[in-house]
Amino acid sequence: MKKTLQRIPALCAMCMLLVSCALPRPESATLYDLGPARPMTGAPALPAISVADVTAPGWLDRPLMFYRLNYQSDLQPRAYTQSRWMTPPTQMVTQRVKTRIAQAGGVVLPASDGAANMPLLRIEADDFMQVFDVPGKSVGRVTLRASLFRGRVLVAQQSFSSQVPAASADAGGGARALAAASDMAIADIMRWLAALPQRQGDAMGRPAGAP
Repeated sequence: MKKTLQRIPALCAMCMLLVSCALPRPESATLYDLGPARPMTGAPALPAISVADVTAPGWLDRPLMFYRLNYQSDLQPRAYTQSRWMTPPTQMVTQRVKTRIAQAGGVVLPASDGAANMPLLRIEADDFMQVFDVPGKSVGRVTLRASLFRGRVLVAQQSFSSQVPAASADAGGGARALAAASDMAIADIMRWLAALPQRQGDAMGRPAGAP
């Protein structure tokens, strides 16, 4: 009787192992990122600037790949179940902004390392999603709100939106479209920054709307 009781845990463990082997294994998620940052032509060189980490609403600051079926409900974001971003979009866009500025010959520093008188760029991602207006056709839509600070003073602020048609109506097509739309929005931000006056005490050093 004692030997039988001693064998029960081993038998239970063997049964659990057999059951786990018989169950279907969940498929691993396909991971995407923004791809390599290919050199841009005509990108403006910027003065030295600090770049803060991109922020976003909590639901968007995750590695889930969201899409929206506007033809069913434009109030319901959905997430792909078998596809993910490598990292949250905020991290990918932060790195892409820094890479683009450096590619254009600019000097970019993290916000924690910037000098006190160095302009600080903050970006908020308001939208980063694949959108289907009709079945089978979608676009990658990106909206970034850029704010330039000098110290605690807001110098300028502007929103930049871009969208690119997806080549396929799936997560892969959405990822490629969102990568291209991100590059377009970042290029617009760089042109906007380059067009701002650079003189101390002008637009780069005055509050927005100051006389």
